[in-house]
Amino acid sequence: MPETDLFKEISSLQTEKRNPLSEQIDISSTTEILKIINNEDRLVPEAVSKVIPEIAEAVNVIVEAIKKGGRLFYFGAGTSGRLGILDAAECPPTFGTDPNLVQGLIAGGKEAVFIAQEGAEDKAEYAVFYFAQRNINPPDVICGIAASGRTPFVKTAIEKAKQIGCKTIFICTVSKEKAIQLGVSPDILISCEVGPEVITGSTRMKSGTAQKLILNMISTATMVKLGKTYGNIMVDLKITNNKLKERAKRILMEITGISYDQSVEYLEKSHGNVKAALVMILGKTDYENAKKILDKSDGFVRIAIEKIQANLL
Repeated sequence: MPETDLFKEISSLQTEKRNPLSEQIDISSTTEILKIINNEDRLVPEAVSKVIPEIAEAVNVIVEAIKKGGRLFYFGAGTSGRLGILDAAECPPTFGTDPNLVQGLIAGGKEAVFIAQEGAEDKAEYAVFYFAQRNINPPDVICGIAASGRTPFVKTAIEKAKQIGCKTIFICTVSKEKAIQLGVSPDILISCEVGPEVITGSTRMKSGTAQKLILNMISTATMVKLGKTYGNIMVDLKITNNKLKERAKRILMEITGISYDQSVEYLEKSHGNVKAALVMILGKTDYENAKKILDKSDGFVRIAIEKIQANLL
């Protein structure tokens, strides 16, 4: 029986190659196994550093889209889909965003988050369904995540997005040449080559680590450029539990030098809005004025304070 085209395609992927450094892993000691894994993991950050220009381009596109009212959608299957969901889910508590602003969509639906839905990645119609369900249209941005670069669910999402005029980003761990050969043609291609996995084809390992790092960089840099931090402190967090309530107090105390009791007072006056509280304290103003100036400053605390101080001079 002749080899199928799919067999040839998969066999040619870097993500499916055997790693010569782990060929004896099955007869290695526990410590040796862990060292092999750890040594391979160390290669990932360096691989990610090589695609920073493409990541930066992606961030700038996303920021521009969000300012126009757009949303960011991650499309992925299996590990890639779960990583997209994880990154999206962390944005509201960390940066105070609306849960609809960044969304992770996985082939096979919610069930696939917890239990692998075999074959879901091959069903391109799932991607089309999500576009209708979430009313995806420009200026929304679609970011596909697929280690191999060939996942039908993800490729279909990119193709559909291009058809309706959405900006597209594609994250993979094969070479650009291979991704293009596979028919991937997004606006921005982030090709992070991490080499063969410790366990052949197990892209939840180095490929997954690379994807996690890249997604962290994309969402964090985007939020920084949207004014969600003051310096390196997240100041747009939603106070949804006791831990975050205490963190909010500590943020006010650390940035402004006020006491614990004063931080409680300002959080009450600002209705739990840390950014507004900071502007109230550092700009010596009331809540209503702080909110108004923050709105005029696109949510940037530092700019709002500078505007207040300029008016006082």
